[in-house]
This record gives sequence, structure tokens and C-alpha cells, in this order.
Amino acid sequence: MKCTTTYTPQLPIMNSGNHTALLSGQVTAGNIISGRFLSEIQALELVLAFLFFMSIHSLRQKKTHGLPIWPLVGMLPSLIIAVRSNIYEWITTVLDRQNGTFTFKGPWLSNLNCVVTADPRNIEHLLKTKFPNFPKGEYFQNAARDLLGEGIFNADDDTWRRQRRTASLEFHSAGFRQMTVGSLIDLVHSRLLPVLEDFAKNRVSLDLQDVLLRLTFDNVCMIAFGVDPGCLSLGLPVIPFARSFEDATEATTLRFVTPTILWKAMRFLNVGPERKLKRSITGVDQFADEVIRTRKKEIELDNSEKTSRSDLLTIFMRLNDEDGKPFSDKFLRDICVNFILAGRDTSSVALAWFFWLLGQNPAVEERIMMEICSILRERESSEGNIPVVFRPEEVKRMDYLQAALSEALRLYPSVPVDHKEVVEDDIFPDGTILKKGTKVVYAIYAMGRMESIWGRDCKDFKPERWLRDGRYTSESAYKFTAFNGGPRLCLGKDFAYYQMKFVAASIIYRYRVKVLENFPVEPKLALTMYMKYGLKVMLYKRDES
Repeated sequence: MKCTTTYTPQLPIMNSGNHTALLSGQVTAGNIISGRFLSEIQALELVLAFLFFMSIHSLRQKKTHGLPIWPLVGMLPSLIIAVRSNIYEWITTVLDRQNGTFTFKGPWLSNLNCVVTADPRNIEHLLKTKFPNFPKGEYFQNAARDLLGEGIFNADDDTWRRQRRTASLEFHSAGFRQMTVGSLIDLVHSRLLPVLEDFAKNRVSLDLQDVLLRLTFDNVCMIAFGVDPGCLSLGLPVIPFARSFEDATEATTLRFVTPTILWKAMRFLNVGPERKLKRSITGVDQFADEVIRTRKKEIELDNSEKTSRSDLLTIFMRLNDEDGKPFSDKFLRDICVNFILAGRDTSSVALAWFFWLLGQNPAVEERIMMEICSILRERESSEGNIPVVFRPEEVKRMDYLQAALSEALRLYPSVPVDHKEVVEDDIFPDGTILKKGTKVVYAIYAMGRMESIWGRDCKDFKPERWLRDGRYTSESAYKFTAFNGGPRLCLGKDFAYYQMKFVAASIIYRYRVKVLENFPVEPKLALTMYMKYGLKVMLYKRDES
């Protein structure tokens, strides 16, 4: 028998102050659904009321914090927009509105919540005063572990202290300094200048950022591994290790602006940036493993290698871990990769921004040239036509050049933001409450653009702010944090300045560097402040007179 059911729709009526009422209707076949329907309508009302409340709350947040906090996703939409334009300027704008510190709210159940600060008092508190309470932390270490492993820039506690102590002893040794200065002179005069001469002679543009990255990559590989990858040579060959390293740093950066559950899912599925990261780290590991195997064989065949070499890899191969055993190949790889990251990108990108700023400030370039010529005039005239190679004592006296480089680093720090994590509940000097596990981001880029720190001319390129009676004078590490501060102050700071001054002086003395007209220059989202499109320039040889 065929059963027929007749149903007359029941429409909800919203009565003020009452629950939903139902119009009477006809239901047959023994089903009474009005009670269940009523419950569904009530649940829908609650959801709509919640969303309405959260929307009003978001609008209020926009008025008080300058950023909307949306239901479920927090401030993520604002962050996505910032990533697609210039995230560093976005952070600067928000911090400026909030007197130097604000709290970023990430999506619900994500771990993107953090306190962002550019207040020098807070920076000193976390880098020095309460240093043990602000390690790198699990969030940073998990995101960077595939690339940096347990190396010095991703390590905390005893692992970090042991590496820093060993590296510090080596960095301050006479042999190490002699090796670094010698390798730099050789790279500049046998490779950099011939490459620049080739481009200038053929009157074609070059990507100066790429050339500088190749220079510092070769230099730091000599320091870290004791090998020469040969990135900087005529023709600018593609070096697989260099490409893999750059791709790995870019993909790692994306993890810091992506909810952990999302990038871990992509890693599991081997898709998106995680696929690129996996492939690039394989290239980095292959290079490092080959160098480590080769070095071990060299040391076994000729024990004199232990004393004749002063690169970091050989130094750590001489040592044992806390159990008295030689360091593992993985640990040696991590140490070297960390120092390459620090030594390759920081100086080269700083020099790229420096030359771009010189192009906009020709008076600064002229004053640097006057300083260089003044120093060279003090040389004995008997040197004749010997090519100029700047001596260490001459480079040290280039105060205005160092001031200009510091000013470039103030405006475009090589590491634009850095990260810490709170171990125990704390309070910043500005009154911000920090709960255990809170992530703290200190915005180094934004610090250089704060009137409260540098005055009304904070956005101007003004090397004179670093001079006292004509001599270069450094600023507090908690006001100028380009080289970090406190116990983690950059070990290579002195060499970085020497390297940048030597390279800059060698180029400026010989060439006028002109950025191509209308060439787009903006920072790229990465661990270090690359120029997104490089720096295309033309080189014009100076009149030798």
C-alpha cells in the first residue's frame, strides 16, 4: 500500500523577547517535528547572536587597537594583506600607533598570538636584563629546525653556550682574523673587481645584490667549511648549493606566518612551500655531508691539517661533546649552516641597501669618496701605479663610511624582526604583561623608524647622526639592534663592519653605481631583508685623476 504524507510548511515568527513561535500546520503520518524544529531555530538564533556580538566586538577593537579582531580568525586577514605588500611597514605603522608595543591575536586554536615590541626598554629587558627568561623557544626552534637544526642561532641553554664559547675563542684568535682578512682581499681583487670590470666594459646592467651575495657566500664558506664554492666568477655560474640554501631560507620564513598545524599538514602531504623546503634542504645536506666526509679523510691522511686549518668545521672536529665523544656529522652540519646563514646574507643585503641609499643621496657618496682619497693621500708616493688595496689600518679609519653603513643598517636591518619566548610570567618595563609561553617579536626594522627613538628625522638617511667630533660613535645595542644585544651579541660584528667597509670602499673608489631608473626596490619576506627584485645597476668607471 502506498502511504501519502501531507506537510504544510511552518514558518518561524520572531517575537520580541520570546522564543520562536510556529504557525499551526497539518502533519500526518504520525510525525511530530515541531519540537526538534524549534530547537534548531533556537540554536540558529544563538549562532547568529554570537556572530553579531563578535562583529560588534571586532569594530570596537578596530577603534581601540587600530586592527580589527575578526571572529575565529583574529587579526589574520590584516596579516595576509600585509604579507602581500610590505609587512615590515605594516608592523611599523601599528607599533607607532600603539606607542611601541601591541599584541597580535591570531586565529582561534592557532599559535600565532604574540607580543610585538620596538620599545628599547623592552628590548634591553629581554636581551639582557632577563635574558634567561627569553630563549628562542620551541615555536621558533620547531619552525627552523629542518634548516638550522641545533646550530647556534636555533639553540638555547647549554647547546648554545658551548657553540658560542668555542666560536668566540676562534673569532678572537690572531690566526682566524688573518685568514678572514686574507680571504676577503683575495676575493675582492681576484673575483669581485674583475666581474664588475666586465659588466662596466660591456655597458650592461648587473644585479648588484646577486653579485654581493655571491661574494659573501664564497667568503663565509671559506670561514665555515674551509672550501671555496666558486659562486663569484666571470659568467656568474649557478651553484646548486647556493640556490638550495636561498630556497630553504625563503620556505622556512613562511612557517613563521603560517599556523603550525597548516605547515605541518603541508609537510606531511609534501605540497606547497614544504615540498620546496624538503627539496632544497636535501641539496644543502648533500653539500655539507660531502665537505665533512672530505675533511675527515684529509685529517686522517695528514694530521698536520689539524693545525694548518682554522675554519670552523675543522675547529669543531677537534673537540668532543659533553660525553667525551666527537661531534656527530649532523651537529657539524648544523654549526656550519648556521654560520653561513649569518655571514652570507647579513653583510651582502646590508651593502645592497647601502648602495641603493647612496644613489638617492649623492652628497653622502661624495663625502665617502673624499674620506677615501684623504686617507690614500697619506701613502708614500713611491707606490706608483700599483692597484690600490686598502690596508686594515686604513679601513679602520674610514669613520664616515662606517657611519653611512650603520645608517643603512638602521633603516634596513639585515634581520628585520627576531623572536623570543617567555619561560615564566613577566612584565615588560612599559607595563605589558607577559604570560608563560607567550611569543615575543621585537621589530628591529620598526625601531629605526620611531620618532621616540631617533627623532623627527628618523626616516632620513643621515650618517652624521653617528659622528661625534668627526669620529664614529656606536649606539646602544638596545636602540640599534642590527647586531642583536646582550649575551647573543653578534660574534662577527667587527668582521662584518670590516668586510662591508672594505668592499664598499673598493667599489666606490673605482665606480659610480647608478640604479636603473624606475627599478622597483622593496623588501622580500625572508629571514633576512633581501631586495625582492634584486638591485639592477649600471657601473661607470671613475676618472683616475
